[in-house]
Amino acid sequence: MAAPPKKAFPLRLDTALYAAIERAAASDLRSVNAEVECLLREALARRGVKLSDPVRAKRGRPPKNAGDET
Repeated sequence: MAAPPKKAFPLRLDTALYAAIERAAASDLRSVNAEVECLLREALARRGVKLSDPVRAKRGRPPKNAGDET
């Protein structure tokens, strides 16, 4: 099952802010995009905005099928 599509949009940031987000993302082992999404979710949660948990794409190898002997 594929993850639902995400909305793409351009975002302009101050270079110092981007650099700070980039450092935070690296320390959390995330991409800058994932870090921005995480920070936005945390900020919304602090304001009391309830969001459903994000749907995560399945990672790793698919399970082996019984009888598939390749």
